[in-house]
Amino acid sequence: MPVATGGALVPPTLTVAVLTHNEAHRIEACLKSAAFADQVLVVDSGSTDDTVAIAKGLGAEVHSYPDWQGFAVQRNRLLAHSRGDYVFFLDADEVMTPAFAQELQAIVRSGVQGVWTIRWRMVAYGHELKYFRSQSQIERLFVRAMVKEYTGVVHEQAELHPLPGGVAVPRHLIKARLLHYSRTTVRGSLEKLTQYVMLGAAKRAEAGKHGGVVRGLASGGSMFLRLYVFRLGFLCGGAGFLYCLFVALEGFFRYAALHYDRDSLTGKVIR
Repeated sequence: MPVATGGALVPPTLTVAVLTHNEAHRIEACLKSAAFADQVLVVDSGSTDDTVAIAKGLGAEVHSYPDWQGFAVQRNRLLAHSRGDYVFFLDADEVMTPAFAQELQAIVRSGVQGVWTIRWRMVAYGHELKYFRSQSQIERLFVRAMVKEYTGVVHEQAELHPLPGGVAVPRHLIKARLLHYSRTTVRGSLEKLTQYVMLGAAKRAEAGKHGGVVRGLASGGSMFLRLYVFRLGFLCGGAGFLYCLFVALEGFFRYAALHYDRDSLTGKVIR
């Protein structure tokens, strides 16, 4: 996708786009790993710590939107400020390894059309979960012009413009894995648990689904079994147990809240 300018081909450009909210303890590592991008872009959701100052000090372009309306709205704001031919969405708790950065730059230079998914190397409570089989594949790299908008209050999805002639959008996988510092403290995990439980319950309420304790036990129990046993969380010590437990608790309380808090559920949970 190089562009001809005055007879010379201009290589495609890359925007790395990051959402932040009180990420002063980890935003430096995140942004430094993306320093090679043509545009490092931050949309902040009203941080009360030094997140914005640190990001600006590292040369990032920062825009503040404290009127929290959900993840999709914030990602759409990132899109609105993006100038690169490609846009890569990097979370504040993620770090690109040199191998990941090299592969990403090679994709951008190639000018290939499509959407790329990433996989994680999980780090929790100060320990890399080396034996954990993380199978999550999340769309993160896009040809910017293909993205129409993001939708969804949590686990938001990119809606794409259809290609001419009804051709399917090419989808690819970035082979190198992205470091994901998913959970650093028990306290932080408890705070995150509340946020994602309520957002997930609100999403299911909007879809007309029903909850309850039994359904929550089934969801949480199956999730723990899948992560701790079949994805080898049990080989990752105490950190692996805590990680699997908190994800399972999210599954349980999501359905409990869907039943008992149904009348007060909203997709605009305060961060």
